[in-house]
Amino acid sequence: MNFCRLLPFAFVTGFLALAPSVPAQSRTIVVDAGHGGYDRGGVPGQRISEKDKTLDVALRLRRILQADGYRVIMTRDRDVFIPLGTRTAIANSYRGASFVSIHFNCAPRVGANGIETYYYRSDSASLAASIHRNVVSGAPSENRGIRRRGFYVLRRTAIPSVLVECGFLTNPTEGRLALSGDYRQKLAEQIARGIRRQPAPYVRPLTASLRSVSLGNDFVRVPAESFSRHRRSSRSSKSARYQRSKKKKSGESSRPRKKTRKKKSED
Repeated sequence: MNFCRLLPFAFVTGFLALAPSVPAQSRTIVVDAGHGGYDRGGVPGQRISEKDKTLDVALRLRRILQADGYRVIMTRDRDVFIPLGTRTAIANSYRGASFVSIHFNCAPRVGANGIETYYYRSDSASLAASIHRNVVSGAPSENRGIRRRGFYVLRRTAIPSVLVECGFLTNPTEGRLALSGDYRQKLAEQIARGIRRQPAPYVRPLTASLRSVSLGNDFVRVPAESFSRHRRSSRSSKSARYQRSKKKKSGESSRPRKKTRKKKSED
């Protein structure tokens, strides 16, 4: 064999061996159907049961992902109650997997509507964004944004974890949609697109009432960031008062500050 012909191949092979490895997208997905068994989900007197709809979407999602070659682990595949600790233990037993928890929302106010997605760990933000944008693009519902929250199944999992709320069952329009098998299939397909990190064809703008607290695109402020911002502003206020008191002691005049009312931010 010609040695000179081997040189380019050997160089390329050596270069690839030295190049930093890029982490592959997780091919194991732990799908969590919210509630189950005696835990019906929702608010007292709610007409549509949440546990049935979450399980149906989760089973549809499993079929879609398995057809794409994913390994899918279900925290439940029938109408049984699974404690939160058991759900997170299942997720944590699959290192390198991703965890997707499926829920539907509820509220005492029937007008509440929209899709919202939650994450907690910083390594879950991109997965949350991908799933959220795809679900919103395929639903006729409001975009309530992506939020960081310390829900048990997000806080206690050691892998990228996302919880998606697929609309309000207490809303007449979204409740009727959830009763449709075709719509639940659509939700499963859009969640699968998000897991595959496919770009969303269209993203509905953030709900108007939440735009004042947006963090770019469809992210909204979270309590931890609001708290940190409040602490920074408090420190700034204390520093300003200290500087004014120093000026007064030195005989300098300071212009009185005009009081402004703090604007409440919606969550």
